[in-house]
Amino acid sequence: MTETTYVVKRRLDQWPLWKESGPRLGQLDMELTERCNNDCIHCCINRPANDASAWVGEITTKQVEDFLCKAADLGCLQVRFTGGEPLLRQDFQALYIYARRLGLKVLLFTNACLITPGLADLFQRMPPLIKIEVTVYGMHRESYEAVTRVPGSFAQFQSGLNLLLERNVPFVVKWVVLPQNKHEMVEFEAWAGTIPGMTRPPSYVMSLDLRNRRDDEGKNVYIQSLRLTPLDSLAILTRDVVEYKQSMEVFASQFMGPSGDKLFSCGVGCSLCIDAYGRAQPCMGLRAPEWTVNLNPNLKSMREGDSLSSVSVSGMHPECAGLEDVLSQFSRLYDLCTTNPEYLRRCAKCFLKGLCEQCPAKSWTEHGTIDTPVAYLCETAHMQARYIGWLDKNEYGWEVMNWRERISGQRSTR
Repeated sequence: MTETTYVVKRRLDQWPLWKESGPRLGQLDMELTERCNNDCIHCCINRPANDASAWVGEITTKQVEDFLCKAADLGCLQVRFTGGEPLLRQDFQALYIYARRLGLKVLLFTNACLITPGLADLFQRMPPLIKIEVTVYGMHRESYEAVTRVPGSFAQFQSGLNLLLERNVPFVVKWVVLPQNKHEMVEFEAWAGTIPGMTRPPSYVMSLDLRNRRDDEGKNVYIQSLRLTPLDSLAILTRDVVEYKQSMEVFASQFMGPSGDKLFSCGVGCSLCIDAYGRAQPCMGLRAPEWTVNLNPNLKSMREGDSLSSVSVSGMHPECAGLEDVLSQFSRLYDLCTTNPEYLRRCAKCFLKGLCEQCPAKSWTEHGTIDTPVAYLCETAHMQARYIGWLDKNEYGWEVMNWRERISGQRSTR
């Protein structure tokens, strides 16, 4: 075994990835903290940066390292560090180095406000191997800070990006579409095109998520008020009509069609999310208590609104050694079917399922169940389908039997 400053090389036949038995972990999401230096109006997770109750309950450096090590043993090749703002963790640099020395690629989600010269030097010297993803909230101080609600955050954001640019650290930018900044989208796209790491158009967050911890109904009502209407979403998507329709033709050929009564079609069971307190979930959005497992032996009590797991996992042990058991348990979700009559009447028969963002995580966030249709997502998908010509004005996707002809442009007379 030979070592460099951040890589350990081993013979392939000695690495657990090549074992034939047991579950395999494709990606690990680590929510290092719920705290954030910003206070964004739309955020579905953030707690104040100085929130002592949040900070004291966060898993330790050693616990994070144990999770990373066990994930690597399960064949994981990539970890996503997110939050909150992961750079708020005082041990972030140590955790980043540890992950890279395990051979893991690191995907960092950040607002870039807390990037220091030291961190930028680290990313230059020890590349994450995946482009850093920076969320942008506005092109000018007024719009940016109207979203973040933190004076001076725009200057901090600019400083962080400049540090990455000066050191040629690859990153991409993405945009959250909000009433405070949607008039700046053209300016944002032009600027994004000048960033060296942007080899494709930027991504957009348009369907704002509610608080998937279901801990603040008042905040959820406010987030709903910030959402684009289905018509506004369509206007953004169809700014270049020719490109939009061409991309939808390709998309339709691969992803359209009814899903039946099965709830999961996302590769569930191949990834895990571990939150800031050591609780494992199938993904970052699905916080249902029956699919949340406590892996932190120090987590004795929960805040109001939180829940411990009701999942019974044979042989489960509340330590990192249980990661394999949790992955096996969550893999059973792939075969989970719904009995909800409304879901069976609509979503199970709807050929727009690939276009719609409806999934168990979205249902949980909106309704507290995993199989209740989300009207907002349904309306947005149907508006797109009618624009493309797949549906008539008052027609719904679950009513269409000849959907293959519809999406191929060979629509028959009905």
